[in-house]
Amino acid sequence: MDQVTLDSKRIISAIVVLDAKTHEVVEKKYAILETNFPYISGFLSYRESPAILEAYNKLRTKPDILILSGNGILHPRRIGLSSHVGLLINKPTIGIAKSLLCGSMREGTVYMDKDVVGKEIRIKETSNPLIVSPGHMISLKTSLEVVKKLAKEPYKMPLPLALAHKYANKVKKREQAQSEHSHVEGNQNSSAIKRNP
Repeated sequence: MDQVTLDSKRIISAIVVLDAKTHEVVEKKYAILETNFPYISGFLSYRESPAILEAYNKLRTKPDILILSGNGILHPRRIGLSSHVGLLINKPTIGIAKSLLCGSMREGTVYMDKDVVGKEIRIKETSNPLIVSPGHMISLKTSLEVVKKLAKEPYKMPLPLALAHKYANKVKKREQAQSEHSHVEGNQNSSAIKRNP
């Protein structure tokens, strides 16, 4: 599940459900929701979880595990976007982050105080590592096993997340094109009105 910003007020959330064995796409859905909550580091769930829940609720086939773009327990309050969503839908969730939000990294392991809260993993040999943290109802060990099973070249992220990201961007391009088309038509209509009072 991935989210992209459409404009300053709207979030696109896209979800792609895969068959874990065959990696075939079972279903995909998206939602576009307005948000009044600004981007504040550490408070992503307040901004993005309503769109995530909207997309999730459209699914006919609910996944057993969700992989989200956002932290799990690797968070100052130990409840990042992935944990928050998992709690709301009562499903196991895994958080994937591209950079370290908090804690300290030692030899690929992320610590907060003395607790292990995440691990670095490299999906593609030539890409930057990702940080995996358990979200809800899942251990770090199982989170890493799931992510490794869903690693597929040439993608830099686990396959469901990579496909959701691609899908979200496709929706974004389509929405922007429609918006530009509407804007051009609106300008043509208004200029026609000016010429023919």
